[in-house]
Amino acid sequence: MARGGRLRSGASAKLKRWRKGHSSDSNPETRQHRLAARSRFCSRPAEKSNLTVDAVKLHNELQSGSLRLERTSDSAQVRMEEDGAAEAVTEKSSGTFLSGLSDCTNATFSKVQRFWESNSAAHKEICAVLAAVTEVIRSRGGKETETEYFAALMTTLEVVESPESMAAVAYLLNLVLKRVPSPVLIKKFSDASKTFMGIVSSQACSSSTSALRWVLSCLATLLRKQDLAAWSYPVTLQVYHGLLSFCVHTKPKVRKAAQHGVCSVLRGSEFMFGDAAPEHHPAASSTAKFCVQEIEKAGGTKEATTTLHVLALLRDLLPCFPAVVVKTCCETLLRVMTLSHVLVTACAMQAFHSLFSAQASVACLPAELNAQIITALYDYVPSTSDLQPLLTWLSTMERAHVNLGRLQKDLCWAHLPRLFSAAMNCFLSPHSQVVAAAAQTLETLLSECIAPHMEDLGTVSASAPAPAAYLCKMFRSVEEGLTYRFHAAWGEVLQVLEVFFETCGKQCHPIMKKCLQSLCDLRLSPHFPYTAEVDQAVGAAVSTMGPGVVLEAVPLDIDGTEETLDFPRSWLLPVLRDYVQGARLGFFTSYFLPLAAALKSRALEFTQAGKSMEAKIYDTLQWQVWTLLPGFCTHPTDVLEAFKGLARTLGMAISERPDLRPTVCQALRTLIHKGCRTDAERAEVGRFAKNFLPILFNVYSQPEEDGGSNAQRRSVLDTVRAYLTITDPQMVCGFLQKASLRLTSPESSEFARLSILDLVVAMAPYADEQSLDSLYRTIQPSLQSKERSMQKKAYRVLEEVCAAPHAPCQAFVRSHLQELQAALLDSLKSVASPAKRPRLKCLLHIVKQLSAEHEPFITALVPEVILCTKEVSVGARKNAFMLLVEMGHAFIRFGPTPQEGMERFLLLVYVGLTGSVTMISCTVLALTRLFFEFKDHLELSMVEQLLQNICLLLASRTRDVVKAALGFLKVTLLLMDTKLLAKHVQGMLEAVGNLSDDMRRHFRMKLRNLLTKFIRKFGFELVKGLLPAEFHKVLVNLRKAEARNRKQRALRQAAASAGEEEAPLAQPRGESMEEILADSEDEEEELEEQKWGKEGRKQAWQKGQAWLKEGEEDEPLNFLDPNVSQRVLATKPGPRRARGVSHDFQVSEDGRLIIRDEEEEMPNEDQGADEEMVDVLQDVGLRSKKSQKRRFREEPDDEEPEAGSYPQYKAGGSGIHRQLNKEAAFGAEYRSKKGKGDVKKKGQLDPYAYIPLNRSKLNRRKRVKMQGQFKGLMKGAQRGAKAGRRSRLRAQRS
Repeated sequence: MARGGRLRSGASAKLKRWRKGHSSDSNPETRQHRLAARSRFCSRPAEKSNLTVDAVKLHNELQSGSLRLERTSDSAQVRMEEDGAAEAVTEKSSGTFLSGLSDCTNATFSKVQRFWESNSAAHKEICAVLAAVTEVIRSRGGKETETEYFAALMTTLEVVESPESMAAVAYLLNLVLKRVPSPVLIKKFSDASKTFMGIVSSQACSSSTSALRWVLSCLATLLRKQDLAAWSYPVTLQVYHGLLSFCVHTKPKVRKAAQHGVCSVLRGSEFMFGDAAPEHHPAASSTAKFCVQEIEKAGGTKEATTTLHVLALLRDLLPCFPAVVVKTCCETLLRVMTLSHVLVTACAMQAFHSLFSAQASVACLPAELNAQIITALYDYVPSTSDLQPLLTWLSTMERAHVNLGRLQKDLCWAHLPRLFSAAMNCFLSPHSQVVAAAAQTLETLLSECIAPHMEDLGTVSASAPAPAAYLCKMFRSVEEGLTYRFHAAWGEVLQVLEVFFETCGKQCHPIMKKCLQSLCDLRLSPHFPYTAEVDQAVGAAVSTMGPGVVLEAVPLDIDGTEETLDFPRSWLLPVLRDYVQGARLGFFTSYFLPLAAALKSRALEFTQAGKSMEAKIYDTLQWQVWTLLPGFCTHPTDVLEAFKGLARTLGMAISERPDLRPTVCQALRTLIHKGCRTDAERAEVGRFAKNFLPILFNVYSQPEEDGGSNAQRRSVLDTVRAYLTITDPQMVCGFLQKASLRLTSPESSEFARLSILDLVVAMAPYADEQSLDSLYRTIQPSLQSKERSMQKKAYRVLEEVCAAPHAPCQAFVRSHLQELQAALLDSLKSVASPAKRPRLKCLLHIVKQLSAEHEPFITALVPEVILCTKEVSVGARKNAFMLLVEMGHAFIRFGPTPQEGMERFLLLVYVGLTGSVTMISCTVLALTRLFFEFKDHLELSMVEQLLQNICLLLASRTRDVVKAALGFLKVTLLLMDTKLLAKHVQGMLEAVGNLSDDMRRHFRMKLRNLLTKFIRKFGFELVKGLLPAEFHKVLVNLRKAEARNRKQRALRQAAASAGEEEAPLAQPRGESMEEILADSEDEEEELEEQKWGKEGRKQAWQKGQAWLKEGEEDEPLNFLDPNVSQRVLATKPGPRRARGVSHDFQVSEDGRLIIRDEEEEMPNEDQGADEEMVDVLQDVGLRSKKSQKRRFREEPDDEEPEAGSYPQYKAGGSGIHRQLNKEAAFGAEYRSKKGKGDVKKKGQLDPYAYIPLNRSKLNRRKRVKMQGQFKGLMKGAQRGAKAGRRSRLRAQRS
């Protein structure tokens, strides 16, 4: 079918149209092609026919696809003249004009292959020339090297006359020249350059630019391959200058090719990368002289097109020039910037930016010249209301100072205060982009120019000499931003201050105290909108200066003796809590501990006086003080000196203060994990284990009097685990021995024994072998205990011992391996369900250490592990599947070959298929997981036998068995190759087709997913033919759904690609200067202009505009003012229209925002593909549901959720589930008791509920009705307002 749509403008006039009423005529007047066909097929040809036996053979090969020949040509041969010789024609050239191209062995021309299917005449010409040259090289016995192609193409270039052929040859030469050996090009430089320059001179004024642009590229490659000695000859410089002259050509493609060539010569010549490479290219100085002359020649003309072209060239070349020439070029750039031409100024700024960004060497850009350019650029500061030029100026100055800091730090610091002052003036700009850019510039300068050298400075004071004095000036400039003049940009000023504090706070805190006081005063001002930014800035000061310095500048003003309860500085406590790190632990002991004690005593006084509110306030304050302790324990600087003075207080807080227990435990864990960085510090904190561990043991083993939360006990246990990592092993063995005695003591309660077992689980990995042996004798009877909790804890002890990486634990497992096997087998019948998870984990670690003689032990475990794949506990199921896989690896280790080992293991698993229904379904799940893991170790016969057995199980009457079998089929379709699966597809589909009606109805969604996979893998017709008729309707629906999904996917991809193509058009900043200055006289650029359309031309036109800003109020504009250049604007002055807010959310027809979760935003077909396998993979332990993942993250493996930790029931719904204490609906007080609508109430606000909000109106079935109801709402309101206005006017007139 023809593609629909409108014809392009102007195309309709070129079309021949039928006269009205004659569109069905079968014999038109024009019969050109019919006559040609009749002369060819209905008459005897005048010359010898090309229809030979070889041609027929070639035709047959083409039809069968054995040859890679894409298109034939009407011409019988391709001829090429070479040195006036006779025609050289090969036999293959009679078949197709691409005979030499389709089997070209040189990889250089692989790019040409994309032209085979092109309809462009130029592309066809390229393919024809390459094919002819290849045939000639082969006919001469060549090896198709790059040198041979170079010689043949150069010869061809000298004899071709048509511009099309010349362009094709030049394009191929451009490709091959890059791979020709350099000695060849050096030797042939004279001849090749003479040929190229001749073509350049002849084609310079031609309307077609294709040949010229490719020849210029060839010329650049030729020059780039020359050695250093060749550049001492005048002819080389003459050729280079010829190339350089085209950098200001009027045609964009020619100019671009020349500029790219010049850049490649100056920056990429081969001798520039050798050992004896010069600092600069020999032609660099002459290139700079050419650029300066062209700029001066253009002068101050209005369009300044040539100047812009040269500036675009300088943007790439400035970093390649020597220092003397760079200075001359920069002076020229500064002179042309005085013209106040917007585009010229922008291009000059881009040239400076590229010079600084290139990080050139001192030979190119000395530090003094860099500093002089910085000083000169201050004369060209744009107006604060000129958006784009000011952004460019800020970016250029930022790069200039960063580069100067790289060259010479002191000179850079001397220039930074002026830039900080200028950047702070930009904070007064009405453009938010300018304010953000200025803030970003200051932050970059602080991080790249200041931060690397701060360690060399001592403490900076206000009277410090340079370079510290420069830092003081910079900080004063930023500090001035806190005045009311900058109130619109306070958010950005606070961000810069935050970076300043982070960078220099450690050394510069004496000069920053006043600023801290100003920040705190600002935060206390009413309705201050930047409290979060102030908190972050003060927090940065706390992190670098330390809490002592900050509290000295801005005291808390809290000491427990206050007469009022205002506490204006209490907001500092949360800031300190969040940002304190690397501080002195002794400061907490000396400052905050007495404060916390004073606040606690004041709270007790108020409690005794019966003032509960005041008591609660002081109690909260003392608790906030204690929450600072974990921050002080993060990388403290005085652990060795201060911890011994704090340890006793912490121990008393753990034992006597339940409200502080979680905070103190967290502080101890933080100190152990993040505070003890050296062995001495770990030993110092570990020295107090004999004091802390007994306290923690007692707290954990005693029940809470008020039924404390489980989180507190868990925090204590985590602290025990952390402290055990730095405790002496001998001390751990002593604690373990005492714990064993308490376990066997008849006086211990059940809660105490369970708590002691938790502590034993934590201590067991750190005990020696002798203690572990004694511990094993103690807990062995508990493995068969009838108390489920005791049994589970006993298995947890064994699990920790078997999994521990420490040498004593591994030695214990090896020495007691036989005993452990016997004990685990004996306790098989008495194991409780909660204990299966740790039991299976214990078995997993034991199986990893077994050898071939222990195979009977694994054999005895197989039935238990298979049955555990359907345990209630998710952790037990997960461990069961992991143990199955580990047992498979064990049999592979046992050998003799992996295939035989897996065959023995599968025979053990097959036995489960003869058991009960539950055993059969568990066995199928186990086989599915084993097939997923070990498919590469299974022989094909085993897989086929397994597949046949599963197909037989589909005939079962039990749903669990059928569900497991369907899951196995899904995994099989996912893993097995289509060719191997094809021979079994009939049996699989027959088994699916023989499912009973009840099974089909129950597993309809699983069957849909399974059949969809069959259709994708084997096709619709095959699946339909192998299934009964009752499945055909489902198959048709599935095919329609697949087609619909493909269509939707294609539409989404098309929309996404269209969005990506349109995105750059919305930002005119992305256009390069060459595109803006493109000359419309070039015929090859017309299509590109049509693509950009009117909008692109409008943007380009607007970029060339400039506006003159008048004087303030009635003040006339003074053109003699040195700052008059700031009055020339690239942005039109005047009020700016605010843009609409874009929230990137879709909006429904009735005005509601459509906000989807991440899961909902997934495409439909992707969701279906994931849902097809998620159930099966979850059943075999490969994936878990989102809720299960969350539960595993929130709850550790060794803890079961307590009875009180489950979510509590909340009333909701109707009937017995209704909520009894309903709150009154919002606005119910205005509801009328007699009629509909709202009424006014005396002394209350007027109601404006035009639309009563009702949940039932969210019903999807009533959506259309609701949209119609609301559609005329605004129009009605407007009509009513107009009527009221008219009535008021009439009343006033009367």
